[in-house]
Amino acid sequence: MTEYEAETLVILTRLGTGTAKDVAEMDDVPRTRVYDSVETLHERGLVDIQHTTPRKFSVVSQETIVRKLDVDRENTITEIHELFEKLGPVERQQEQAGVWTVNGREAVSQRVFQFVENADDRLIYMTVDELLTDAHVDRLRGAADRGVDLYIAGMSEDVASQLQEAIPSATTFETLWEWADTPAGTLLVTDESRALVSVRVDGNGPGTVDETAIWGTGSRNSLVVVLRAIFTWRLDSNDLAGENGG
Repeated sequence: MTEYEAETLVILTRLGTGTAKDVAEMDDVPRTRVYDSVETLHERGLVDIQHTTPRKFSVVSQETIVRKLDVDRENTITEIHELFEKLGPVERQQEQAGVWTVNGREAVSQRVFQFVENADDRLIYMTVDELLTDAHVDRLRGAADRGVDLYIAGMSEDVASQLQEAIPSATTFETLWEWADTPAGTLLVTDESRALVSVRVDGNGPGTVDETAIWGTGSRNSLVVVLRAIFTWRLDSNDLAGENGG
């Protein structure tokens, strides 16, 4: 609905029955807009028109209004779904200039899942215990099953051991600092072309943890280039190559 249509429907609901003048006086809606709005609402089956002089308008029952609006909503969702299907798949743009921001633990996790699921060769993953969920482990295991080389760090020894038990092919490595002692959350680099770094922030409730992250894609993306430079020398060093279990 337009703003005038919504206002007209609300006013008529309060009045029960009224003329265009009655509606206009209730909320300063221009009388010409009232007539236009009523015609549209009448076509949608929400308002009845009594052809007197002046014309009077009344709304149908509130139950009918809710039912008709619900049908309209379902029809709109169906139409949108059909339009998306007609669009068909398109090749995603691999290179995105600049660094992007994503806020909220769930939103960050979804971005992590997307990067992990699209990984083909190498995946560097650092996180803290409280951010590692079964859903993360499932995605990582799926990447390993596809033949992706996994390098993990940042978690406590117990959690890292459990993760490596779940994904035997994963390689653990020592970080240059204690990841859990900082506000850092997750670091992910995949195929040297995608990167994400998050930090832990206070959640809405007492003692809850939320997450905010920056991410970038493309072999020349600034975030990807910097993180690749930091970790490539470590992962390709002789003391790590071929080791499993760090």
